[in-house]
Amino acid sequence: MLRAVTAVVAFAAIALHAGPLLAQDKPVALKISHWVPASHPMHKPAEEWAASMTKASGGTLTFSIFPAQQLGKAFDHYDMARDGIADLTMINPGYQPGRFPIAGAMELPFMTVNAKGGSKAMDEWYRRHTGKEMADVKFCLMTVHEPGTFHSRSKKIALPEDVKGLKVRPANATIGNFITQLGGTNIQASAPESRDVIEKGVAEAITFPWGSMLLFGLDKVTKYHMNAPFYVSPIGYVMNKAKYESLSPAQKKVIDDHCSNEWAVKMASAWADFEMAGLPKFQAMKDHEVYSLTPEQVAAWKTAAEPVRKAWADNVRKAGHNPDAILTDLVSTVEKAGAAPK
Repeated sequence: MLRAVTAVVAFAAIALHAGPLLAQDKPVALKISHWVPASHPMHKPAEEWAASMTKASGGTLTFSIFPAQQLGKAFDHYDMARDGIADLTMINPGYQPGRFPIAGAMELPFMTVNAKGGSKAMDEWYRRHTGKEMADVKFCLMTVHEPGTFHSRSKKIALPEDVKGLKVRPANATIGNFITQLGGTNIQASAPESRDVIEKGVAEAITFPWGSMLLFGLDKVTKYHMNAPFYVSPIGYVMNKAKYESLSPAQKKVIDDHCSNEWAVKMASAWADFEMAGLPKFQAMKDHEVYSLTPEQVAAWKTAAEPVRKAWADNVRKAGHNPDAILTDLVSTVEKAGAAPK
């Protein structure tokens, strides 16, 4: 039997304080699905999000949260929302290479240096473009994690040429393309499966944020860690369109008020703090080596990433959109949020 972590609010108690329109709405029970364990720092914000929607609806909207891939694999969560397997799902657009080319701009190397400002900016930016590639769901919000980097069990990765010949589990499609371009082998695995593929030698390195390395036990199978804000992955929430349309006007407003830029930042903040706290823990481990990049090494990585940017632009152009305008919009929005690399 599936075990849901449920946001429970007593309807009768809340309805006493709700407005008459909310009190007359029919109760609706909704399923939220994500793929990380309930111990992950993205789970508690999801509970708070659900509880806030229940309260704002006067108790007419209630939510059951299914973590840890209980309703389906991480790669399938967008389609699960589209098809109604769950009502709201957490998605990583990069888990489906080529499907969401515009969203892929967030995955390009060295786009942002922190998750809180980055999430504010990238959610604001993507709202202007989501209708171009996520029109079959209701878009709720988009976050990014604290920048991730390379972690390896076999050797330091300090320059692009160090990737040649390595088997690497990338975080998303864009980083996967970068690995391939550099002569590495791209090993596909979702976050919960990552430790297993490294432990078995299927992969030798991984791109991951700091705190999650510890959460998923990847500190046990890696030794060398690049300390650089190399990339972020977009992580968002979408909703089944038919379920949203079936709600009352007041209930739709509750959903709309919570599918917001403000909530994107709230959802990202606890995760950002968690990921940042992981770095000093690795630095304190005697059997691990954490190393920084020189300015010359950073420049080499940025130069090496130019073909990845071109490939992204080509994919966006093939989808019928203007990549130059889209990327300029993103960079400007990140800069305004104070989250751009120096």
